[in-house]
Amino acid sequence: MAEELIGIIGGSGLGDALAEQITGAELHDVDTPFGKPSTAILIGRFGNKRVAFINRHGKGHKLSPSEVPFAANIFALKKSGVHTIIGSGAVGSLRKDIAPGNLVIVDQFIDKTFKRQSSFFDGFGAVHCEMAEPACGRVRKLLCDAAKTIDIKTHSTGTYVCMEGPQFSTRAESLMHQKWGGDLIGMTAMPEAKLAREAQICYGLIALPSDYDCWQVREQKDKQELLKEIIGNLQMATNNCLELIKAVLSSESKLVCEDCSCRKSLDLAVWTEGSQINPADKEKLKSLFE
Repeated sequence: MAEELIGIIGGSGLGDALAEQITGAELHDVDTPFGKPSTAILIGRFGNKRVAFINRHGKGHKLSPSEVPFAANIFALKKSGVHTIIGSGAVGSLRKDIAPGNLVIVDQFIDKTFKRQSSFFDGFGAVHCEMAEPACGRVRKLLCDAAKTIDIKTHSTGTYVCMEGPQFSTRAESLMHQKWGGDLIGMTAMPEAKLAREAQICYGLIALPSDYDCWQVREQKDKQELLKEIIGNLQMATNNCLELIKAVLSSESKLVCEDCSCRKSLDLAVWTEGSQINPADKEKLKSLFE
């Protein structure tokens, strides 16, 4: 049996830092029906596992959240043989008890994005995937178990509100997100999690809080001093996230499970009669059904 290949998606902060720690790395250019991914996929070893890494924002953080080719990124990872993804991303905290530098294993999302391609199946047919539990419970448990082996404050649940951006929230929006039950605010988790489910990939997300968003009125500081503080918090969270990813990838845990319900998410999702689906579209998207 071929060795499992774990997908890693690096967000703000983690992108360049993690790439430097992958050994035996080779770059793979992968074409997809949805264009080129953010960058070439870096395949090598990290911890005890073989990984396929992609920097969500591209080299040098070139792509804003609305410009990230989410569909191409997920399709390219699936086409490369990835059946489990661990993503990461910087967020603002909407809760006092989730401090900058903590880690959060996200279990729920509220999607406020509106400019992004959120499905692989536009023009293909009616495909409706279950999203009640949008993050893979099995991967989340493995991340939570690994977090117990390191000395880093990690929250085992959290609801991530994903906004379009690129501007940050108004204070009224930030307070509204709290009342919705949001714990975190960010710009990149969606439609990434939805597309992973459509691709029948187990998906887990580690969120990296760098500040308290704008619901908390900050003491007046020099802008450069404030930026330095936020960058420092992000660097701390990045280092903590690296330690958690290293812990889970160094464990003997099996991160890929072909019996997981995520790996069968299309079994009952296609509502269009087979005779009405273009054979060329079936061929184009066959990687998603594997």
